[in-house]
Parts: sequence; C-alpha cells; structure tokens
Amino acid sequence: MQDQNHLAKLILRIGFGGFMLSHGIPKMMKLFAGGEIQFADPIGLGVTTSLILTVFAEVICAALILVGYKTKWAAYPLIITMLVAAFVVHADDPFGKKEFALLYAVGYLAISLLGAGKYSIDKK
Repeated sequence: MQDQNHLAKLILRIGFGGFMLSHGIPKMMKLFAGGEIQFADPIGLGVTTSLILTVFAEVICAALILVGYKTKWAAYPLIITMLVAAFVVHADDPFGKKEFALLYAVGYLAISLLGAGKYSIDKK
C-alpha cells in the first residue's frame, strides 16, 4: 500500500509538472524573442515582471515538481499563479474558462500537502 502511495505521488508530480511546462515554455520564449512583450499585467507589477513571475512558476517550479526537488516549496508559486489566472485574469469569464486554472491549483495544493514521495530527488 505504501508503495502505491509513492507511485501515486510520482504520477501526480509528473503529470502536473510536465503538463504545466507545455504552458510555461511558450511564455519563456516570449522573454527571449525580443521586441515588445505582449502579456497580461493582472496585479499591476508591469508586463515584463508579470511574465517573468509566470515563467518562474510555470517553467522553473514545474520542472522542480517534475523531478521532485523542493517540491512543497515549488508548488506555492504555481498555486498563486493559477489562482491569479482563475480569479484575476479570467475574473469576467464564465466558469469553464476558470476551471482549467482551478484544476491545476487543486493539483498543486495536493502536491504541496502530500510532498514528493520516495521516488524523488527530495528523498535521495
């Protein structure tokens, strides 16, 4: 039973970490593309700062979760990013538009509570 719990944590980390990279990597490319950055500024930090913080969460933190390093800490920026996406960026949108970000937030909350499990760098 205990091994199944650790396997479930691994699957959760790989799924949520890996899938988030597919959202973060294109945003990271915007940083390196040069020219004017087109990105939302949902909490008034500036377009570039907002993009950098989002890329930090969606690329760096997602990769840390994927490999299981500092997993609980890496989940917090992702939870915040997903809640901002759901309740600020998509505030006026119907629930179906918010749902995707909320599902990610719930997954990262679960990861932050469960930890990385034994199949992770944290346990090595």
